[in-house]
Amino acid sequence: MSAPPIRTSTPQPGKMKKDESFLGKLGGTLVRKKKAKEVSELHEEGRNAINSPLQPSSLALLPEDTLLEENGERSMLEPLSRDCPKFKELQRVLVDWINKELEGDRIIVKDLEEDLYDGQVLQKLFEKLSGQKLNVAEVTQSEIGQKQKLQTVLEAVNELLRERERESTPCWSTEWSVDSIHSKSVVAIVYLLVALVMHFQASVRLPEQVSVQVVVVKKKDGVLQTSHVTKELTTSTEIMMGRFERDAFDTLLDHAPDKLNVVKKSLITFVNKHLNKLNLEVTELESQFADGVYLLLLVGLLEDYFIPLYNFYLTPETFEQKVHNVSFAFELMQDGGSRAKARPEDVVNLNLKSTLRVLYNLFTNYKNAD
Repeated sequence: MSAPPIRTSTPQPGKMKKDESFLGKLGGTLVRKKKAKEVSELHEEGRNAINSPLQPSSLALLPEDTLLEENGERSMLEPLSRDCPKFKELQRVLVDWINKELEGDRIIVKDLEEDLYDGQVLQKLFEKLSGQKLNVAEVTQSEIGQKQKLQTVLEAVNELLRERERESTPCWSTEWSVDSIHSKSVVAIVYLLVALVMHFQASVRLPEQVSVQVVVVKKKDGVLQTSHVTKELTTSTEIMMGRFERDAFDTLLDHAPDKLNVVKKSLITFVNKHLNKLNLEVTELESQFADGVYLLLLVGLLEDYFIPLYNFYLTPETFEQKVHNVSFAFELMQDGGSRAKARPEDVVNLNLKSTLRVLYNLFTNYKNAD
């Protein structure tokens, strides 16, 4: 069952079950060309290098792939990797995420390579996610203008990522460049988008353990050399969503689990102080907040407003309905100045660390609220 549009829809019969006694308690509650001969010779040289017995490959080179300066390098995705179902699924998830984030700008992305290479969409996406406004021209048709825009956007992205990198964190910015993005390298584009998803802890579930094979062609001493490299685009969800930031809860669970009950007790006291106003009480944080209902009610109480019941599922039954509720709560938290440092899916899956992060964020911002 698809989730109801936020705030604007009207209730449909049978869309959600209504617990009358619960409703009674609530009252009204609650995204240069070269000459033809030269091109032919270079193209053949590149094809022979790629298809040498030592490095078998089915990759068909384009002329521009072999027009390299000395020490120049170009990477190309293997056809088998391009057709890999997991890689295709990763691209689909990223496209859907971008379209959801930029729906207010009436931007629709269909193909990552064709729609992101000129920097226009990347600019809008970065501004939406970071809240920063970049000083770039809105429309750039020339190649120079597009690369200048890309340079500005990538500098801003790299600076943002560096702010929170740790020594153990890979240097993501080495996986993309102005030239690789502008030449429509889907691997570079995907690397960049995955880094943004992870940094902003976006509410999307990236396919795990996605890797691709890339052929790297480099010109050295006038000779084209090739190598095959495996690029790991995603790892496990736990690693991806925690790569950029370890916080007090990581330390707590890793080194002082004996103090966990103390923290849980404090948060239970905090949430019950407010939920008791609706005659509701929490005893188990991870399970009772997993469907998003109590979380939505808590946010409404803390912000002192009512959330119309038709905007969420009061008695969610499916995973998707629960994710909708938690995602909606995260949106309301963000509107109130709180950033939920977790993924809705993890809260729904009873991930204690994620639930603690969300509730502690509310505690920090509203601990003095009546």
